[in-house]
Amino acid sequence: MKFKAFLLTGSMALASVLLFTNCSNGTKTTAKTTTTKTTTKDSTGTAAATDTDTLSVVKTTYPPLDKAKYDSLMKYLANGDTTGKWPVKNAPYPLDGAILPFKRVVAYYGNLYSKKMGILGELPPNEMLAKLKGEVKAWEKVDPKIPVQPALHYIAVVASGDAGKDGKYRHRMPFKQIDSILVLAKKAHAIVFLDVQVSLSTIQAELPLLEKYLMMPQVHFGMDPEFSMKDGSLPGKRIGTYDAADVNYVSGYLANLVTKYHLPPKILIVHRFTKKMLTNYQNIKLRKEIQMVIDMDGWGEPDLKTGTYRYFIHNEPVQFTGFKLFYKNDIKKAPHHMFTPAEVIKNYKPHPIYIQYQ
Repeated sequence: MKFKAFLLTGSMALASVLLFTNCSNGTKTTAKTTTTKTTTKDSTGTAAATDTDTLSVVKTTYPPLDKAKYDSLMKYLANGDTTGKWPVKNAPYPLDGAILPFKRVVAYYGNLYSKKMGILGELPPNEMLAKLKGEVKAWEKVDPKIPVQPALHYIAVVASGDAGKDGKYRHRMPFKQIDSILVLAKKAHAIVFLDVQVSLSTIQAELPLLEKYLMMPQVHFGMDPEFSMKDGSLPGKRIGTYDAADVNYVSGYLANLVTKYHLPPKILIVHRFTKKMLTNYQNIKLRKEIQMVIDMDGWGEPDLKTGTYRYFIHNEPVQFTGFKLFYKNDIKKAPHHMFTPAEVIKNYKPHPIYIQYQ
């Protein structure tokens, strides 16, 4: 399958502005910081510190996990699968406040600097949010059993054709741009994913730099093996890879944040459309603090996407599944057709609980 080359050139300056915005998964939080004198609550009951340096959570309460409903929904998502792979056996129950499988996440993906990297940056913000709202309604209509949680999936570290000062062929986006995404997400009652394309850097080097955002309850994480160039190749020249050990590092890091700051479970997205993109998948460790989604990230005609989902998502189960839809690339070749929500629900076992539009 052809793969995507998201290349961005130019140097980026970092700003150190931190916004602590509301979480939209029904959580209730009381928090204070060393610099914040007051907190504000939105309609979900979330308290948000508005000027934050060091966060110390005093008390956190999230909706208790309904195990019976969780089990019922996991069986529903299996969509009649008879292979015994789904639902995944021996997966731990998540902590209170879990989004999955109680809501399906529908996300818009991209970067505000580029109209070519995804719908998130292609349209003016208000137009983009209105279009996302339309997709949310379409998914709610086709599968009313599962409510929809909108999301903005922002590429925070971008693989680049420019080596940069350190020769790593990636650019870290300015914090002020992440802040802009958080503001847009709050407007749309959306959660946020920060996605990382490490290129010649490593996930171990890039993840900690985003901690001040990942300590927020509404911010989750995505890791893209396509641009993890462990063999030293330049990004876009060949498809990269992550091992289960890399995924376990990320999930362990995020789990520590969940524990330290009394957060609801973090959703971790791992993109995949080839076998070698994710090696030793069976060694991925599942944790109660993390909800692991393997996202079918490939584009192309319907039959190609169906085969990719079957071989690399269904046949190698981890925990939850995702499916990516491309407004442009999916219609490049005959039959020039992007799957509708109804077709995704009908065609795939298990049902994907995370949907991403690019």
